[in-house]
Amino acid sequence: MLDLIRIGLLVLGLAFVATGLLPWADAVASLDEIWPLLIFLVSIIVLAELTKEAQVFDAIAARMAVLGRGNYAALFFMCTAFASFITIFLNLDTTAVLLTPVMLALAPKARIAALPLAMTTIWLANTASLLLPVSNLTNLLGMRKIGLDSQEFAARMWAPQLASIAVTMAFLWVFYWRRGERRDLRYTPPLLEPVADRALFAAASAGCLLFIVLLLMKAHVAVAATASAVIVVAAFLLRARERLTWSLIPWQLVVFVTGLFLVVPTLSRHGLSDLMTWMVGTEGDPYRTAAVGAGLSNAINNLPAYKAVETVIPPDEQGRLLALLAGTNVGPVITPWASLATLLWFESCRRHAVKVPMRRFVLTGAGLAVVGLLATVWALVRFG
Repeated sequence: MLDLIRIGLLVLGLAFVATGLLPWADAVASLDEIWPLLIFLVSIIVLAELTKEAQVFDAIAARMAVLGRGNYAALFFMCTAFASFITIFLNLDTTAVLLTPVMLALAPKARIAALPLAMTTIWLANTASLLLPVSNLTNLLGMRKIGLDSQEFAARMWAPQLASIAVTMAFLWVFYWRRGERRDLRYTPPLLEPVADRALFAAASAGCLLFIVLLLMKAHVAVAATASAVIVVAAFLLRARERLTWSLIPWQLVVFVTGLFLVVPTLSRHGLSDLMTWMVGTEGDPYRTAAVGAGLSNAINNLPAYKAVETVIPPDEQGRLLALLAGTNVGPVITPWASLATLLWFESCRRHAVKVPMRRFVLTGAGLAVVGLLATVWALVRFG
């Protein structure tokens, strides 16, 4: 069903171009904006997928459980730190798609309830995606208009990021991790299993570290991701060629983003911009802007929500653009379709037979969205 929606969005976009509803020049300009993002998206997903295949995530998760020595509080802090780190540096989709199965596989080995681990990955996949441009595709979509490089972006967003993670941790502990929710006083540390191929493990670890170093050196995200992915792909070519399949290419995301960049500009030309201007107002209120971004994200998905609202915010109103990112990153935790990461996470939970109580998911997510967004935008206004 999701694949049909993605393909349908692209077909609709192409139809808009063919009928002239979106002029050819505007379509070319829109696609010219995203091709570096698509290169980054493909490269980072390939890097993350092969890193998981090399058992890097599995090894870290198992060692965290061992280091926790049966103490849930210690495991909680390590899991939230790990999920936040992966989201910040390797993109929220990596956390939702690749880290979730690792955490769910760890649950039976350590006799840990699966739902707290699953909620940790999906909530922090969204709320921990503010610090760097690479953390979330919405950040990358906004970088040209915002006009900041990676370090300048982080300098503006460190306080909002800390605020959103702190609120998320509080909600996770109260509603999913405390003893009354998990039932057990302690967990059983799992036995450590040896890595199947140390060479692949080392190459994947080196690729991830190289990506982080290149980002710190202000390399373009597409260049950093591609260079890092090439190292890991080369290692798999030498040692496990059969695991390099076409399924590694995230064609679904490429189709979805391409269609999005054709459909949203068309709708903006034909009345959507007027509606967005009315919704966010002309007073420049960052709280209102963030709230509109969060509300639209939970209604239609955060990527089209961001593009629709961004169109009506002038480039010189940098603070409002950053507030919009807060809304479309921290806010999409209420509905299952609010972000692509959440949709993929639900599918992963279904495959692992993890039951997610929908009423609980929506109500706790609504509380997190409201409190987390207020704290995040306050931190942005106060420190950003």
